[in-house]
Amino acid sequence: MQWLTRTRAAGLGFLACLTAVAVVASTRSTAVSQEPAGSTQHPLAGTSWQLIRFQGGDGLVLTPDDRSKYTMALDANGSVAARIDCNRGRGTWKSSGANQLQFGPLALTRAQCPPGSLHDQVVKQWGNIRSYVLKDGHLFLSLVADGGIYEFERAKTNQG
Repeated sequence: MQWLTRTRAAGLGFLACLTAVAVVASTRSTAVSQEPAGSTQHPLAGTSWQLIRFQGGDGLVLTPDDRSKYTMALDANGSVAARIDCNRGRGTWKSSGANQLQFGPLALTRAQCPPGSLHDQVVKQWGNIRSYVLKDGHLFLSLVADGGIYEFERAKTNQG
C-alpha cells in the first residue's frame, strides 16, 4: 500500500513538473512572439548597411578592404541577412527599447577568408552589440563595455 501511495505521489510530482515546464515554455514563446524584432515602425526595419570601419575602445581603427563584403539587411520581421567577407549568414535581431539592438546567433557559412579579413573579429563580436545610433545616414553599432563601435553606411543594393 505504501508503494502505491509513493508511486502516485511521484507521478503527481512528475506531472506537476511537466506542467510547469510547459507553462514556462509557452510563456517564453509568447514573449518572443510579442516582441517582434522590428515592426514596420522601427527605423532599422527594412534597411541594408555596409561596413565603413570599426573603432575599438582602445583607439584601434580597422577598415574593410571592400565595404560591399561586409553587409547586413534587417527585415521588418526580425531576420537579418549578412555577408561577412567570404561568408554569408542569417540570424535574428530585436530592439527592446529606444536605441537598443541585439542580434541572435548567426548561422554562417564556414569558408576560410583571406589574411587581413575582418571576418573573425566581426563574428566574434556579433553577439556583443547592444545599442545603435542613426546619425547623418550612418548606423553606429556599439559593443558592450565600451568595446568599440562599428560604423555602417546605407548599402547601395540589398546584398545581405
